[in-house]
Amino acid sequence: MQTIRVEDAVGTVLCHDLTKIVPGKTKGPAFKKGQVITEKDIPELLNMGKSHIYVWEVKKDQVHEDDAAIRLSRALGGQGISFTEPKEGKVSLIADFNGMCTINEDLLVQVNMIEDMVVATRSNRRPVIKGDIIAGIRVVPLVIDENKLQMVEHLSKEQETIRVKPFHSLKVGIITTGSEVYSGRIEDKFGPVVKEKIESYGCEVFKQIIVPDDVEQISAAIHSLKAEGAELILTTGGMSVDPDDVTPRSVREAGAEIVTYGAPVLPGAMLMVAYLEDVTILGLPGCVMYHKTTIFDLMIPLVLVGERIDKAMVAKLGLGGLCLNCKVCSYPVCTFGTGA
Repeated sequence: MQTIRVEDAVGTVLCHDLTKIVPGKTKGPAFKKGQVITEKDIPELLNMGKSHIYVWEVKKDQVHEDDAAIRLSRALGGQGISFTEPKEGKVSLIADFNGMCTINEDLLVQVNMIEDMVVATRSNRRPVIKGDIIAGIRVVPLVIDENKLQMVEHLSKEQETIRVKPFHSLKVGIITTGSEVYSGRIEDKFGPVVKEKIESYGCEVFKQIIVPDDVEQISAAIHSLKAEGAELILTTGGMSVDPDDVTPRSVREAGAEIVTYGAPVLPGAMLMVAYLEDVTILGLPGCVMYHKTTIFDLMIPLVLVGERIDKAMVAKLGLGGLCLNCKVCSYPVCTFGTGA
């Protein structure tokens, strides 16, 4: 930082706000900290009574905060990301479409370990909608060393740090199990809840099959939906450990590979994830019918962006997997299922 004559300040960076006061009309910053002084600014500064100002001189190996923020954003932002104009060294990353916010957590930590870098993001693997702010990026000083920016650009050269994966509109089939529903003794209230939630993501529920608690009939329903083009099959009912709840066994008998039966998430412990070739099968626990937010909400984004769920992915949900049952649910803007 140095004091310099206003007439000699063109191309330098202002170190502090300069307030302009017009009695009875206005009072506010006419020039802001970090602003690059141009030729046309000189008369206004002199009119404000400024003969000298405090500035940073941007040297050859340094980059102004706004330019640095733009470069950082371009280096770290990937698919589905747009950028705001820089303001005071900060750029916001915006979602281009509905999808899942995906953060390379290891790379994010490496970048934030570099002095003078600030990259703050949403929680990883969360659903977002078009226009949501995904991250804020800025540098701390008014000018930053070129080599620090180059370090980030090198780290992120072949991998995206922040991106939005688009949701795919899947063809969905629902299998409702339970002899009491099949016989008509009670009304099916599970299927409509699941249908409404999955269709809110743009999917199509093309068919619902109601079957009793019978292994052969449940397995046949799975194959029937697959033959009709189902890309995702959701089963409701029969997911407890009671002897007459046979859905998991039926899925296995249908030839599917069960990835997990059980998840460290409350509500949602009795989740089943299975695959019949390229068709995802989710066995939904009863809590999905009456809790606003459950394990189902954590699974939907993963399935709709095309990720194949494995046991480790489900196990990691245990950290943050306890829903606090807030009076006003704010999911996905909360800790539930964040892994942190």
